[in-house]
Amino acid sequence: MARIEPLEPPYTDEVGAQLGRMMPAGAPPIGLFRMFARNPPMTGAMHGWGRYELSRQLTLSLREREIVIDRTCARCGCEYEWGVHVMTYADRVGLTREQTASLVHGGATDVCWASERERLLILAVDSLHERSDIDDALWARLASAFDDLQLMDLLLLCGWYHAISFAARAARLPHEPGAPRFADVVPRTR
Repeated sequence: MARIEPLEPPYTDEVGAQLGRMMPAGAPPIGLFRMFARNPPMTGAMHGWGRYELSRQLTLSLREREIVIDRTCARCGCEYEWGVHVMTYADRVGLTREQTASLVHGGATDVCWASERERLLILAVDSLHERSDIDDALWARLASAFDDLQLMDLLLLCGWYHAISFAARAARLPHEPGAPRFADVVPRTR
């Protein structure tokens, strides 16, 4: 049961317009956005940043972005937001079943990660989650693979999805229909 109930239609004109800007044309608003819409000034303030994080202006590739988001949400235990992103983007960015499972139950050394850049993203998310920092050795590895703009995007993308995970998880948002759960991607036995 949600601790903060998402709004249900009919929406006020202001809320309906705000929700319409947050979703692809014709798609119904997800529970997270309907919960945020309870506070229109906050939602308006968040919209610009969230839009940037999901835009083509982000300097990480769409696939890299989703690896960071999925790993961050998994590390935060936020099955809700992880499920929304896996349902919406995993196939689109070519994440395999093994990679999706690894982002929840594994790590950067899993054999499904052939790309050094992708392994580094996972290591960076893990370091930020565990220590709220990245040590000099890992930073040097990251800096050899990513430029300064990409590194800034990585840091703030991870932080943004920590905040989203905290809000969705603490508010006990119900899962979106059809969204996968962590148990749906249990690694295959070797």
